[in-house]
Amino acid sequence: STQHHFFQRCVARCATHLRAPRQKLGTVRLTCKDDRRGKERRRAFRPSSGAMAEGGEGVKVAEVKDLTRIERIGAHSHIRGLGLDDSLEARKVSQGMVGQVNARKAAGVILSMIREGMIAGRAVLLAGQPGTGKTAIAMGMAKALGEETPFAMMAGSEIFSMEMSKTEALTQAFRKAIGVRIKEETEIIEGEVVEIEIDRPAASGAAPKMGKLTLKTTEMETVYDLGQKMIESLNKEKVSAGDVVTIDKASGRITKLGRSFARSRDYDAMGAQTKFVQCPEGELQKRKEVVHVVTLHEIDVINSRTQGFLALFAGDTGEIRPEVREQIDGKVAEWREEGKAEIVPGVLFIDEVHMLDIECFSFLNRALENDMAPVLVVATNRGITKIRGTNYKSPHGIPIDLLDRLLIVTTVPYTERELRLILDIRCEEEDVEMSEDAKDLLCKIGHETSLRYSIQLITAAALVAHKRKSAEVEIEDISRVYSMFLDVQRSTQFMVEDQDQ
Repeated sequence: STQHHFFQRCVARCATHLRAPRQKLGTVRLTCKDDRRGKERRRAFRPSSGAMAEGGEGVKVAEVKDLTRIERIGAHSHIRGLGLDDSLEARKVSQGMVGQVNARKAAGVILSMIREGMIAGRAVLLAGQPGTGKTAIAMGMAKALGEETPFAMMAGSEIFSMEMSKTEALTQAFRKAIGVRIKEETEIIEGEVVEIEIDRPAASGAAPKMGKLTLKTTEMETVYDLGQKMIESLNKEKVSAGDVVTIDKASGRITKLGRSFARSRDYDAMGAQTKFVQCPEGELQKRKEVVHVVTLHEIDVINSRTQGFLALFAGDTGEIRPEVREQIDGKVAEWREEGKAEIVPGVLFIDEVHMLDIECFSFLNRALENDMAPVLVVATNRGITKIRGTNYKSPHGIPIDLLDRLLIVTTVPYTERELRLILDIRCEEEDVEMSEDAKDLLCKIGHETSLRYSIQLITAAALVAHKRKSAEVEIEDISRVYSMFLDVQRSTQFMVEDQDQ
């Protein structure tokens, strides 16, 4: 059958690449579509004689994994949101968040305020001990807001290492956190490809390639003449008969939406990324509203550099003249009056805010009064400390006049039970199998030292367990890495003991 010959060709192709002398019979995972249902099945197959290796046995074909995105595991990569229900009540364990119920509730209220987008210049301070989840709450807010709401993050010390003035760095950070949703109407052609005919000249370089494209909807069918550029675009997108496409009339850009359901049984096997869509209805030519969301900083960079939008990829954007920003603000105000654009106020998160100096705090005071200001979220783990650039002490190292503007949200230390839940989540995120006794010991270590220290021991213990050829981390692995890597208290104790020598 067609399916059997398809398998034979697959095996023959793999055999030429692998060149394995002795391999066992393998299996492949394929998406099989039949009249009744389409679901994944595992089917063993026997390769043809042409695909036999030197040892006379079949070739093992490895199962292909569809890797769409590879991510590194970070300190907060397990955070998926704030873990709130519809009534803004915090669940005990949800979306990677554990504990800090009151702080998460407060963050949920702030999120509602941001989504409304009516009030500008509000500021929030997340205050608490180190390792109590301040940055995690900020990351949860970013995830909960979604892709369209701008969320800019920076550390307080970044401002002093940039090759620009401190106020310019803060201005750029503010404008990165303000989005502009621009609406425009474009004419498009949307339909299912019936046939593509391309006339290639006999001699190379003689005449340009010409062709015809037949598109249809449920109500009509039309033939379009193709030029050289359109033929190249179709080849680039690998468009074939049965695909549903949209063509932008202004730019000529072709977008492949998927394959038509009517062609779903053309092939016995299809890739996991194959998407099926309905044949479009109505007329082929339509007017479509396209929405773009860009930040004010991106508009600033495009209009202040000679290379236009390519300046966004150049790295350091340098200082931008105030005149450029004034013109852009005026143009955006015009678009808002005409209904072409609307402002999307986002969030600016500044971690370690006590690292800012008195000049930065004065600028923040003035910037928060602007009607285009985003919601400012700052975090610190300091108590009564000196304001940088002065000899005065203040709560959290922030001047009193700016503290008056802040809604203060406090985080509390985690309980031992909450520590255990966090360690369970991190073990799952880092793909580490750990016994219950080992988790109890790690939880105890985290309670006596710090959560961050115990989390860092997870991967180290997994490597030690792997070295002794064990798939699961045991108590002995935790004890070994505990003796190898010191926490702050033991390290300080050793230094105190050795300082006299």
